[in-house]
Amino acid sequence: MTVVAVLGAGRIGAVHARSIAAAPDAELALVVDPVPGAAEALAGAHGARAAGDAAAAFQDPAIDAVVIGSPTRYHVQHILEGVAAGKALFVEKPIDLDLARADDCIRQVGAARDRVMVGFNRRFDPSTASLRQRVRDGEIGALEQLSIVSRDPAPPPAAYLRGSGGIFKDMVIHDFDTARSLLGEIDSVAVTGQHLDPDVEDEWDAAASTLVGVGGAVCTIVTSRHCATGYDQRIEAFGPLGSLRLENQVTDGVRAYTRDSAGATGPFQNFFLERYADAYRIEMDAFLRAVRGDGPMGPGLLDGRQALAIAEAATEAARTGTRVRVQPLPVGAA
Repeated sequence: MTVVAVLGAGRIGAVHARSIAAAPDAELALVVDPVPGAAEALAGAHGARAAGDAAAAFQDPAIDAVVIGSPTRYHVQHILEGVAAGKALFVEKPIDLDLARADDCIRQVGAARDRVMVGFNRRFDPSTASLRQRVRDGEIGALEQLSIVSRDPAPPPAAYLRGSGGIFKDMVIHDFDTARSLLGEIDSVAVTGQHLDPDVEDEWDAAASTLVGVGGAVCTIVTSRHCATGYDQRIEAFGPLGSLRLENQVTDGVRAYTRDSAGATGPFQNFFLERYADAYRIEMDAFLRAVRGDGPMGPGLLDGRQALAIAEAATEAARTGTRVRVQPLPVGAA
């Protein structure tokens, strides 16, 4: 039985707590959150203990693994404390908002980084995983072009945005990781940033990014923090033998053909918690298996670092209007 603690009783902490509690070979033992009543409410729903300080998780010898769903500014601190305590760790993206700080964290973690998994849940989405495998199997030949559309139905609250690190480190970082998982390492990024909604307190609330892989393949990512039709998530992979398309998942797949519409379906799924519900569950199951030694611990810290490096390059590209090279892994990190 894998005994697990969750740091953070917010939205993502609740998602992971539910997955852990439902896993047959895991026990959710502890929920930690400094906000009065938050840890108690989530822990009570799953029969776990509650605490207000992360030390309660790291200092408990009965706890095997810690899920870090705390605010991003605490991720590096919690990673280092967890590694020092000998825990297996799952940390939500991004590792940090600053690439140099993330690199220093990876240096300090050293060989123990194979005990840390980073939360890029879309890698575990069954449809995305199927597309990735079919690309790798050569079904469309060598990947030449990748197109990703990723739009949220509405922007998050202003208080969240102020600590998010901006659209590239908060939102598009998932798409950067998807692109890298399909294209391989990314050489450079060019971006046109947009501010479409004056009520959004962010430098950009939409963007069009062009990534060039080291092998020459190109990826375009179109993103926005608002979308009238719902959570818009699409991918097309194109090669000399054809293309593979991942379309939006809808609430009702039946198509209606009437005098007023042709091919109308139910709306897109509402948001990421619905669209990627299976991905979150499969992701946590993969982490728990890895803790038991039954599978790989990944994506790992280096994957998180590379996605953050692309996000930093994208931020600079949007501000300068130039194509920016992605900072490679530090010497000795690979």
